[in-house]
Amino acid sequence: MARVAVIGGGISGLGTALMLGRRGHRVTLFEQDARQAGEALDRDFFHWKRPRIPQAVQPHSLLAPVRTVLRTETPDVYADLLARGAREYHEFDWFGEHPQHRAGDEDLVTLRTRRIVLEAALASAVRREATVEVRQGCRVSALAIEEGRPARVTGVRVGAETHHADLVVDTAGRRSPVVGWLIAAGCRPPVVDSHRTGIAYLCRWYRLRAEGPRDPGRVKTGSSAPFALAGVFPSDNGTFAVNLVLSTGDPTRGALTDPAVFEAAARLFPATAAWLDLDPEPLSAVLPMAGLDNRWTALADDGGPVVTGLVNAGDSLIHTNPTSGHGVSLGLRVAQHIATRADEIAADPVKYHSWTAQSLRPWFDGQVAADRATGQRLAESSPLSDRRAAAVGACAFDDPVVMRARAQVRHLVRPADEAYGTDEVDRHVTAWLAAHPDFTPKHDGPTREEWGAHVVELRRPARQARL
Repeated sequence: MARVAVIGGGISGLGTALMLGRRGHRVTLFEQDARQAGEALDRDFFHWKRPRIPQAVQPHSLLAPVRTVLRTETPDVYADLLARGAREYHEFDWFGEHPQHRAGDEDLVTLRTRRIVLEAALASAVRREATVEVRQGCRVSALAIEEGRPARVTGVRVGAETHHADLVVDTAGRRSPVVGWLIAAGCRPPVVDSHRTGIAYLCRWYRLRAEGPRDPGRVKTGSSAPFALAGVFPSDNGTFAVNLVLSTGDPTRGALTDPAVFEAAARLFPATAAWLDLDPEPLSAVLPMAGLDNRWTALADDGGPVVTGLVNAGDSLIHTNPTSGHGVSLGLRVAQHIATRADEIAADPVKYHSWTAQSLRPWFDGQVAADRATGQRLAESSPLSDRRAAAVGACAFDDPVVMRARAQVRHLVRPADEAYGTDEVDRHVTAWLAAHPDFTPKHDGPTREEWGAHVVELRRPARQARL
């Protein structure tokens, strides 16, 4: 059994530590924030300032890998997650009656919850685990490194103390200092592939009123305009988030931080309007997030590992913008892989690096390509033009066969070319188009003129009131 030091106590760090500990490894988890998720979910979610984790207050969709990994590795955590208010939503729930079951359908489930609920459930389990020591409020300042070709990490430094470990796992997130430490120590630089997305997010949280309506009916959770996307994230304990996505260069972006302007703009989209029409209680200000990158950080290059005794995981390894909700899913999938092979990885990380390149890199490359296309379309306000591609999206909400393919892609089960590239899906889309001869690709959101009229006119009185 290995002695393992985990740097960072976010979801990936907690999951890695817990799964390692339950396999008998001795784990020390270092988290520089003195606070951890506890029982007061709303207080922790809305009032915990976490500048190193700006996505903590943004909406999350926890996809199939989260559920499958937790149910396999930590069923008590999964039960606790549901007890705290997380809800399961199967992709076929859209139809009311599920189609005839096929192998794998049981996994096409989204967990509707805020991130803090999962963090609280994981943190509670970690505190109960005898093989895991949590050093809260303890900042790792450097790595302990022995010279060699390559050099070997033998532990972490916390102030004047050195904590020795057979394996160090970097889960410190997208702003991890580990790359800088390795370069400063004279190691070959890790391979960093970073792409700025050009996309900005704004969200606001609401809670359905106990005495009011709680169901918007059969309505999609997403809408679009040529220049903006809108979405709803149903969540735990009656909460939900409304989310708007624009180009970072959109001239109206700043105005949307005004709650009145944000809500008026969101009401221009059918998906978000249906939820706002339930008269929910606002719970937050408008929460913006920009400066988003897709970043891949490999601790190996063509010459092999740049260092041994150390691997990265979670956002330290693969960070993708939240559009597709991959972060937590891939983080827990990596945590499971490390936990099942810790001794092997501690001895030689070559196979680990190969596995990440084969299993994770394709999802990263796909997100980069999708974000490039989305960013360009939003910036240019491009109309939809590919009739068949648009038909696939529309058909999925009428046809369970196409919905299954859509769900497999969304839940990281199969890549898009595999899921959509079958003869069966092709036949169903062709039949749908034949039944809808007048179908043309179009957005269901506002025109730029409608958007400008609402955003600009609402913003003017707000500015005058401040003067």
